[in-house]
Amino acid sequence: MTSTPATAPGTPPGGQSRLRRRAGTAAVAALLLAGIPVGAAVSADAGTPKTATGPQGQKLTVSATTGLDPAQQKVRVQGEGYGLTTGIYVALCKDNGDNRVPSPCLGGADMSGGSKTSQWIVPPGDPYEGDLAQAFGPGGTFDVEIEIAQKGDGLDCAEVACSVVTRADHRAAGDRTQDVRIPVAFAGQDPGDGGGEGVDVPAGTVSYKSAADFTTAGKPLDLLLHPDSKKLYVGADNLPDTADVDERGLHVLNPENGASESWISQAPGSTGALRASAAARIAGPLPGDGVVYNYPLRGVGSAKSGDEAATGVWLAGSTITDIAPGTTPGTVLVAQGATLSEIERATGTATRTLTLPGGTQFAADPERGALWYSDFTAGKLHRVDLASFTVSGSFDLPGGSGGMAGFTETDPATGAVWVGVGRSVLVFDAAGTLVKTLVGKDLARDAAFDTASGRAYVVWQDGGDLSDPANDNNGTLTVYGTEDFAVAAQDLSLPGNHSQAGAASLAVEPGGATVFVTSPAEGKITKLVRQVSPLVTRAPADLTAKEGEEVAIRAEAEGTPEPTVRWQVSTDDAQTWKDVEGATESALTFTARTAQDGYRYRAEFRNDVGTTRTAAVTLTVTAATGGDTGGDVGGNGDASNGAGGRGSDGATGSDGGTQSSGGSTTGGSDSTGGSGSTGTSGGSTSTSDGSGSTVGGGVAGGTGTAATSGGGSLAATGATVMSVTLAAAGLVGAGVLVHRRARRRTEGAL
Repeated sequence: MTSTPATAPGTPPGGQSRLRRRAGTAAVAALLLAGIPVGAAVSADAGTPKTATGPQGQKLTVSATTGLDPAQQKVRVQGEGYGLTTGIYVALCKDNGDNRVPSPCLGGADMSGGSKTSQWIVPPGDPYEGDLAQAFGPGGTFDVEIEIAQKGDGLDCAEVACSVVTRADHRAAGDRTQDVRIPVAFAGQDPGDGGGEGVDVPAGTVSYKSAADFTTAGKPLDLLLHPDSKKLYVGADNLPDTADVDERGLHVLNPENGASESWISQAPGSTGALRASAAARIAGPLPGDGVVYNYPLRGVGSAKSGDEAATGVWLAGSTITDIAPGTTPGTVLVAQGATLSEIERATGTATRTLTLPGGTQFAADPERGALWYSDFTAGKLHRVDLASFTVSGSFDLPGGSGGMAGFTETDPATGAVWVGVGRSVLVFDAAGTLVKTLVGKDLARDAAFDTASGRAYVVWQDGGDLSDPANDNNGTLTVYGTEDFAVAAQDLSLPGNHSQAGAASLAVEPGGATVFVTSPAEGKITKLVRQVSPLVTRAPADLTAKEGEEVAIRAEAEGTPEPTVRWQVSTDDAQTWKDVEGATESALTFTARTAQDGYRYRAEFRNDVGTTRTAAVTLTVTAATGGDTGGDVGGNGDASNGAGGRGSDGATGSDGGTQSSGGSTTGGSDSTGGSGSTGTSGGSTSTSDGSGSTVGGGVAGGTGTAATSGGGSLAATGATVMSVTLAAAGLVGAGVLVHRRARRRTEGAL
């Protein structure tokens, strides 16, 4: 549950409200946790438990950690070794990393007592024991169930790393000694993955940053990134204070650096004579290169890079208020107030004309044969059928009546029409049904769509009137998914982009890697580039190795810019971490030593956007058994006096034990290898716990003589010895590699 404000002792959060209604209980039965090893590898089976150790030796076990049902999953949570002076909450929370409060949590603060998403555990005799909380059992134990889901209450475990956690309750919210975290993954996520742990921003966070400002195109009014030539076309007016020349016209820029490649400043006026003319609106691209555009007041022109002047026609009637490609290659659709016409570009002749009830701007959807006409004065949106050139439907624009006109654009992929009105964007589906209202803090001025990624980009401009408390002179760029309208990138502030000198416009490179936004008031075009914080694509897993084995732990991540990696190690069960010197590759390789048993490792990926860490994995190191060299190097055990000798690999036999040439486990565990012999003195064969040992002697050294009594027969024959090749193959599949090399050893990773 989320942190609650500091509360006086004895007062439950929320005053009289109750966090948890549970029957009072004095104790909980002691937990049977001994059979669950700390740091056990996560399995793809949702029923696999996992255990973690806390900063004060607490042990937390969760019954299911992977493949969880995103809708709802009930898990059993057990703990032992918790202090009897501090209450804790048990919940599913966003995992914010070491020494940072796990928050937010599923369910938040339960004030009704009816939620099953969290549990409150308190010391015996605590004032809240009974109705609201249950008490710890002997040894600081508890055993509870909680119901968790992938998403809810501000938490989305598909977007951020989540863990089942314990944390101090509201009376000691700043106490991190009770934080114990076990990562969980829902169906569709890799174990321990979820993109890794985003340290400063969630893993895979998309954002945009300014890469350059282009100031070579006067006062920019409209943009088009040509789909074929890839050139950036800018419709511009003059910005008197910036140059001695009149900058009106159509500018062609190199989108990489903003360098001017061409400037078409002349277009035919009402008499046909060329004159300096601004390019007010760009209708669309011409095949190969060039654009069709509108120049004031009633000009329709076309030009491409390198042209000395535009060709065009001057229309009769009123001022052109909007323009778009026509239904045939040689025509354009033109709005002159409430009059819609389709005209021939070569002659200016209107082939079809329709007068609507009102309006000034529109958006065409040629794929579906529709055109959407916005009447902001009357608060209406009209649908025009392009085949019959008649109005086929009219719809209300909520808040549009008398509202500030923004834009009208259609999503070519879905046919939805996006209408900017004041500080809102109204989204209608292809049938005219209002499906979403997006609200911003600034004025909605333009939208563009990237069909490759299914994203909609909206530029919002500040009003520019600083006498209004809502204004600050800074605009905003927002990005949404076109199917679910979810925010698809962090909002980006556009300093100085206000509407006092004209409306902003934007263009998006296919794929969304680059976005161009105009700021007429500043006379610039800002180039924005997409960046993505590191997202883990290959996570490491817990592993076990023998003394002297070479270990490789691998992790990979993607991001923009490409992230760097450094490996870190913890020798105190993830309480503190330090960098592994020189470990800056995707694989961390070293020779395992018994001193490293229980060490934890993680990879930390960084780029300009943020830092993402993999879940920590645990290394378990077992004593060497001589399996590498048993048959080749190990000497014969000395059985002359019935006492087990010592093999060359350093394993020790016991009284009456069988000595392997490769060495056996301590206590005469009756394993055999090479030319092992059976001790006879003493009349009996001693074993450790009466069980056989599965050691390498049974593989590399052949089969020796089995113990006569008390030993494990499978160990004596080598039947249970697992193939090293199979073991390595299994670990590779889990994201780690253990490779045994008999004579090659390197230094361990710390």
